Amino acid sequence: MHLSRLLALGAIALWASLAMLGVRLAHLPPFWLTGVALLIGSVVALPLSRLDLSQFRVPLPTLALGVYGLFGFHFLLFIALRHAPPVQANLVNYLWPLGMVVLAPVVLPGLKLSLRQLLAALLGFAGAALAIGGGQSLQGGLAWGYLPALGSALVWASYSLLTQRVPAFPTAAIGLFALVSGALSLLCHVWLEPPAQVAPQDWLWLVLMGLGPLGAAFFLWDAALKRGDARQIGLLSFLTPLLSTLLLLWHRGEAITGSVAVAAALIVGAAWLGRSR
Repeated sequence: MHLSRLLALGAIALWASLAMLGVRLAHLPPFWLTGVALLIGSVVALPLSRLDLSQFRVPLPTLALGVYGLFGFHFLLFIALRHAPPVQANLVNYLWPLGMVVLAPVVLPGLKLSLRQLLAALLGFAGAALAIGGGQSLQGGLAWGYLPALGSALVWASYSLLTQRVPAFPTAAIGLFALVSGALSLLCHVWLEPPAQVAPQDWLWLVLMGLGPLGAAFFLWDAALKRGDARQIGLLSFLTPLLSTLLLLWHRGEAITGSVAVAAALIVGAAWLGRSR
């Protein structure tokens, strides 16, 4: 298997654990959780850069884009996992590949939205609706939790597209994105949240989250995109919602329900349809 695909699969495996770890640490304030995990994740950049500080020098707009993606995406996802059923919220969050298809003609000049891609988007939203409804009526308190899940999908889709419109940057520079995003998250925690009550056993999960889905995964993904065909690597990303949902169900001791299975199939099938040529 090509090295780029192996790197991408490594990122996917790590990302699949994010929702489960987020649920495990759901008792911690979201700004604090995001900040600490991103700071831990930024450490991955040190050996990658071989302590060459020049690799962390990026234009201010590129840095702002990185903070928008890393900070915005994870904060909204953690909020969603607290205010909606985790499995369904996780599936809605994984509409981001479809978001890339729909937003690409707007963000990237010269691209058009084909009929196949439009049908894929409609199919994906049907899957999201089934994930949200789950065969039961929605209450206001439950329904609001899906908004940050949708927001996280839109943030990651737009971030992924906008990185193609900024000057190329070293993979190690992602560590700077994580460092600044983590610091911003902790500032928001001080201003807006009560102090975090962290149990000793929480630190193991925090380190796993920081070094894994909020750390090494970003570096692996960036390295994969720099070495391979982005279209083929992008198709692999649609394994993530299935793996993530299965991990969530296993963690919660739940069986796979019919609505979750159909919703997952619709979302993943729509993503494949929308990205295939």
